[in-house]
Amino acid sequence: MNATARLAEVPAQPISFTLDGQAVQAQQGDTIFQAAQRLGVDIPHLCYREGHRADGNCRACVVEIEGERTLAPSCCRQVSAGMQVQAGSERARKSQKLVLEMLLSDMPDQGYKWHEKDESLQHGELSDWADRLDVAVRPALKALRRVQPAADVSHPAMAVNLDACIQCKRCVTACLEEQVNDVIAYARRGAHSEIAFDLGDPMGDSSCVACGECVQACPTGALMPKTLVGSQVVDKKVDSVCPFCGVGCLVTYKVKDNKIVSVDGRDGPANQSRLCVKGRFGFDYAHSPQRLTQPLIRKAGVPKDPAALQHLNRHTADWSEVFREASWEEALSLAAGGFRGLRDGYGSKSLAGFGSAKGSNEEAYLFQKLVRTGFGSNNVDHCTRLCHASSVAALLEGVGSAAVSNQVNDVAHSDLIFVIGSNPSANHPVAATWMKNAAQKGARIVLADPRVTDIGRNAWRTLQFKADTDVAMLNALIHTVIEEGLVDQDFIDRRASNYEALRKNVKAYSPEAMAPVCGIPAGTLREVARAFAKAKAAMILWGMGISQHVHGTDNARCLIALATVTGQIGKPGSGLHPLRGQNNVQGASDAGLIPMMFPNYQRVDNAAAHQWFENFWNTKLDEKPGYTVVEIMHKALAPDSDPHKVRGMYIMGENPAMSDPDLNHARHALASLQHLVVQDIFMTETAWLADVVLPATAWPEKTGTVTNTDRMVQMGRQAVEAPGDARPDLWIIQQLASRMGLNWNYAGAHDGVAAVYEEMRQAMHAAIAGISWERLETESSVTYPCLSEDDPGAPTVFIDHFATDDGRVHLVPANIIPANERPDADYPFVLITGRQLEHWHTGSMTRRTAVLDAIEPLATASLCGADLLALGLAPGDVVTVQSRRGAVALHVRRDDGMPPGAVFIPFAYHEAAANLMTNAALDPYGKIPEFKYCAVAIHRGGQPAGAAGYGPGAAGRL
Repeated sequence: MNATARLAEVPAQPISFTLDGQAVQAQQGDTIFQAAQRLGVDIPHLCYREGHRADGNCRACVVEIEGERTLAPSCCRQVSAGMQVQAGSERARKSQKLVLEMLLSDMPDQGYKWHEKDESLQHGELSDWADRLDVAVRPALKALRRVQPAADVSHPAMAVNLDACIQCKRCVTACLEEQVNDVIAYARRGAHSEIAFDLGDPMGDSSCVACGECVQACPTGALMPKTLVGSQVVDKKVDSVCPFCGVGCLVTYKVKDNKIVSVDGRDGPANQSRLCVKGRFGFDYAHSPQRLTQPLIRKAGVPKDPAALQHLNRHTADWSEVFREASWEEALSLAAGGFRGLRDGYGSKSLAGFGSAKGSNEEAYLFQKLVRTGFGSNNVDHCTRLCHASSVAALLEGVGSAAVSNQVNDVAHSDLIFVIGSNPSANHPVAATWMKNAAQKGARIVLADPRVTDIGRNAWRTLQFKADTDVAMLNALIHTVIEEGLVDQDFIDRRASNYEALRKNVKAYSPEAMAPVCGIPAGTLREVARAFAKAKAAMILWGMGISQHVHGTDNARCLIALATVTGQIGKPGSGLHPLRGQNNVQGASDAGLIPMMFPNYQRVDNAAAHQWFENFWNTKLDEKPGYTVVEIMHKALAPDSDPHKVRGMYIMGENPAMSDPDLNHARHALASLQHLVVQDIFMTETAWLADVVLPATAWPEKTGTVTNTDRMVQMGRQAVEAPGDARPDLWIIQQLASRMGLNWNYAGAHDGVAAVYEEMRQAMHAAIAGISWERLETESSVTYPCLSEDDPGAPTVFIDHFATDDGRVHLVPANIIPANERPDADYPFVLITGRQLEHWHTGSMTRRTAVLDAIEPLATASLCGADLLALGLAPGDVVTVQSRRGAVALHVRRDDGMPPGAVFIPFAYHEAAANLMTNAALDPYGKIPEFKYCAVAIHRGGQPAGAAGYGPGAAGRL
């Protein structure tokens, strides 16, 4: 070790100085303000915000330093040894009060950001500090008040009140440096300076993505959520977890009169107070008038018509024409009785269950336990089959664990960030901020995707490969690493197996040979491969663009191989991270909500695991893996002679009538069931085909745990009561179990959620043994693997060994397998489906959220400008997109990030359900459908089905 390294390891000596006469110990680099905070000395401040770069704009935090002529801003002045500081001296206090008085004098008479405890304080933090320092504004200063700018209320979610702006620049820092959205800036000079959006546009017409970081940062109400303009006295604040994507942002719900009125980001390990538009403004779905509030039973003689779903307007349809209200006793008896009759009459394989990745770990665990012990088979699955099943298959095979090796914000330690098959700015927006922050500090982002998405603006290199050529491109990168001697040979020798087979396989995949296949120049492929191999730390993050192919498992195998041959795993800033989609898809999978695995990925056909769970649950269990989501749909349409024909289903919080591929086939299968029980919060497309509908609780109405993409088990707490007679999902599962003859007893509050969790902890002891319910109540978030109560958890895994039987990564060579369906003269375009920023999954929640639906009310098909020109189309025109399975009519949007010959359609719009067209062909290993590739034709014209509403500026974004 050299002398410089040894010096770097020596802890910095504390710095001694005095503050208001007290001796203070500070650390090297501390500011006076930070040292004062630790000592409990309050210094007025307005522009300073924890975690932001301090600029000293407001001058409210000035202090007096002995021997210096001028006062110093404490937020950006570092301490030095022997410094004598007075924060409360007469001179310092006079200046602080004068700053506050001058700022107050410019404030409007009627404020916007009322104090939550004292409504006389109408200007937020400014009023609060003025009150604490007893500042009153002199009439002479009021008379000099600036000309007040008009309010800007053009945005659906936020109001811009620049008459309350003190130009602290918190919003600028939040937008430019924290979220890196580059919308808000400081315009003009001197007395004319102002906060501006883009080129002085109204906020609603700007490129703002409505993350709301600016409103959370604003101290005075110049930027405010529209829901909080006016009185802000709330009944309570409740800490919980965001119910949308897998990032798992911690939130605080503000509740008034049993309604959530706003959401703030909480300082959790995954988000550090950040949120996106869904997390901050997508809360009012829970209070929608369309909530299910009473059990429903299909009326006698009313047929199940899957064709009607294509014309259904879920916002206006009246369920009373199809269903009648029932008591819980009648509905539960009918639901359980139907399951018992089919099980006893046709055998256990005749029943199946779809659980939910939108519920809690406890619900997922209990749901799969009900199917396995009550229905009697392993026919249980959930939406992981439709998003990352192939990634899970490859990871279990290769590294022995289906979870991520490193957490998203570990990109702060990366030199190179390889993002492939993912649009993180739309699908995992807060995770994307960590990537953009890393790029600001010098990390190089490589975006590999057929679409150039928003993160491409921050990328060092963009690999816009031809759709369906992932394996060709990735093998070319691996070939380069091996051919050019960039392999980490020591890592391979110690920690990998089957390397020689991989080396031989990629010999034929030179960049020069693969360039015409994937569309990336050979020189670029070599440049990226070298950069990845030579990086001190490189991380791979991927999404469903990798997994939703018939070769999805091979795609993930290639990513595992790339990380392995370069030694980019098992250390900070490196590794493999499949970005999980829904808020609890990781936890639901961990809890066993998949047909071939018991909890913690123990195979049902493993004799030892099978015996353990039979003993644990005291029940004989099915020894064979069950059917997956798509296979269950096929089995529902099987002939009556098939002994494994699926005749009854229990679906909790899933909407396969919108989410499955080839929807006409899936809807026909659901309608063909003899007995379908749907448990949900809304009348989804699937619920319309049910025999019994059970009204459940939304996420803010329940207490339970979820597990995010970073392997963090996190506590969600009930914030509001459920409407009407809606009941907790956990209660409903237990009631059905009782009527199915199961003798369960989970006593305690919230229907025994803690008792269920503790049983689940025993079943998953190898991962979460050290994460007790009591620990979660205290800490809110704990990372697994965590094996003891004093174990802090392991954010990085595979440091010394992999979770495979021999502790080594198992490399699996992959070759090119083409998509199941290719474009031709009749269907010349490729359809790519996915999510968009404002809406989630099938839209059942976000399309019922006023702000989100106002921002993105229309179903759109995105095409590049060249294709629009070739088709004679302009943005906003109506087209019909048709595959061999179905067609939809919708408006076109220009997106020059799209490659020629491809069209992108989000799948959240019931009136233009993209999955009517998708192909149900399966990956043979992960058994995931090929959502990301099918052949379609595009024709001018058509009649779009009615949308829910039209938000301001919608047409301008087409």
